[in-house]
Amino acid sequence: MTTDTSVLALIFDASIPVQLVMLLLLGASFMSWSIIFTKRRLIRRTKAASDEFETAFWSGGDLNTLFRSASRQKGGSQGMASIFEAGFREFNRLTQQGDVQQDKIVDECRRAMRVSQMREVDRLEQSLATLATIGSTSPYVGLFGTVWGIMNAFMQFGSMPTVTLAVVAAPISEALIATAMGLFAAIPAVIAYNRYADKVVRLEIRYDGFTEEFSSILQRHARRRPEGS
Repeated sequence: MTTDTSVLALIFDASIPVQLVMLLLLGASFMSWSIIFTKRRLIRRTKAASDEFETAFWSGGDLNTLFRSASRQKGGSQGMASIFEAGFREFNRLTQQGDVQQDKIVDECRRAMRVSQMREVDRLEQSLATLATIGSTSPYVGLFGTVWGIMNAFMQFGSMPTVTLAVVAAPISEALIATAMGLFAAIPAVIAYNRYADKVVRLEIRYDGFTEEFSSILQRHARRRPEGS
């Protein structure tokens, strides 16, 4: 049994099940960091776009001009602009019909905006469940590798006439590496999940507020139409 206690040597000398656990945790860690960086860019981009759109919206510009600008966005409008576009498109469609009641116009516009909002929130929440899964299960996977490694080590110790600290150190260290890798995969995933989930909730609250404010604006516009025209 080897007494080399360098980390790489301990990993390569570990039993096959423990090595498989380590490989699984390494893959989970890579996946976690990939999601973390991707989600960071997405949320930052979405927040910046929402800030820019809100500034343009509340500056008092023409809604038709703002609608055309949102419709021309490359790859389609996103975030708050997408919610505005869905509501204003529905408003234009219903007002062109000429025989739709004012209350129905507002209700249909609000429904269109809610559907767009749900799509936007779903886009932001995508992969967050994976982060939560990695964060909650990785310590247990690492613990399984540790238990297996220690169990295997004690089975080997049983066949030895004498057991010294030098002999025990290497196999026990091999097993404990699995726990360390489990924590290494879990901790960033849990921190990122909590942080990004909070940011998504904050954006969702902003979307809710905008939907209600814009619904009130559309209601005022609808009242200016002659009934039945």
